[in-house]
Amino acid sequence: MTKTIDYYNENAEAFFAATATVDMAPVYHRFLSLLPPTGRVLDAGCGSGRDAKAFADRGFCVDAFDASPELAKLATILTGQTVEVMSFTDFDRHHLYDGIWACASLLHVPETDLPQALQRLWRGLKPDGVLYISFKHGTGEREHGGRAFTDATETKLRSWMQAMEGLACTDIWLTADQRPDRSEEWVNGLFRKAPAAAPTHKLTTGGADPFLPKLVHEIAHATHIDISVSFIMTSGLSLLMPDLKAALCPELGSARHRAKVRVLTGDYLDVTDVEACRLLMLLKDLGAEVRVFEAKAHSFHMKAYIFATEHPERGVSGRAFIGSSNISKQALRTGLEWNYKVEYPDDPGFLEARQRFENCLLIHTRWS
Repeated sequence: MTKTIDYYNENAEAFFAATATVDMAPVYHRFLSLLPPTGRVLDAGCGSGRDAKAFADRGFCVDAFDASPELAKLATILTGQTVEVMSFTDFDRHHLYDGIWACASLLHVPETDLPQALQRLWRGLKPDGVLYISFKHGTGEREHGGRAFTDATETKLRSWMQAMEGLACTDIWLTADQRPDRSEEWVNGLFRKAPAAAPTHKLTTGGADPFLPKLVHEIAHATHIDISVSFIMTSGLSLLMPDLKAALCPELGSARHRAKVRVLTGDYLDVTDVEACRLLMLLKDLGAEVRVFEAKAHSFHMKAYIFATEHPERGVSGRAFIGSSNISKQALRTGLEWNYKVEYPDDPGFLEARQRFENCLLIHTRWS
């Protein structure tokens, strides 16, 4: 998109003059009527800042960005607030906006990159949030007047959005260009995300609510598995071994990819038994990274199980369990152990847990 951004930087004032006063009121009404009053709105690829200003004037809390620094300067002046310089590939916010408005902006993204750009915007919506997008009506990619365009039809818009998780409502329609010197047709789409699901309990308490099934489920689906516990007993590790082996060595022909497994335990009080160490060495032989925290004058009471899934389009998601369970049969099956679930992207504490785990690997540890 470099050439297109250069075009807007070189022609920012002319583009601003041609677009800043275009009447978009009918589409505004269609979009804003779906949002809560004073909700938070993002103008993604805001151009002149016309729409961001209109939303703010109607009482909404508005953020805006554009990939062109020169347009962002003019939009900042018009809106009276800072417009960020950012591309769609830089956008990485989660569950923040009641509405995201991408009017005639995604059309400059190459078609191969559009699914990822749409996923990023979709992640930025809160549950029950609304995304508006518009493209020039047509098919394929083209270059015109120094800019690259990806055109779309109603069918194409629908196919791009079908991949969005939690898509609840779709409204697609055609409009004529509102500029007096244009006769082009536009395809518009409003897409609503499903409301938040009823809350589920985040605390596993043991006993009738055992920890083991939850660990087994996460091991089966994660691409990155990080475990840090004070001690490991054979009775507990043997329960997890089949699932950890399957994660490290998927069956031939399986759709599952090999997971990255890291285990950190400690020598504090020398509780980890010898047979458990042998099983850890077996995991190491299969490709797991196993480290031991050398307690020395420190105590080591960590109990954290962190499961991440990295997807090329949807990015990172995952769950972490932080609590009281070491790896023993009693802790995983029958003991009264509390483990609290932290889910991402809902809770950024998941990212903090991953980073703290990385930090622990760098201090007071040795290879097993």
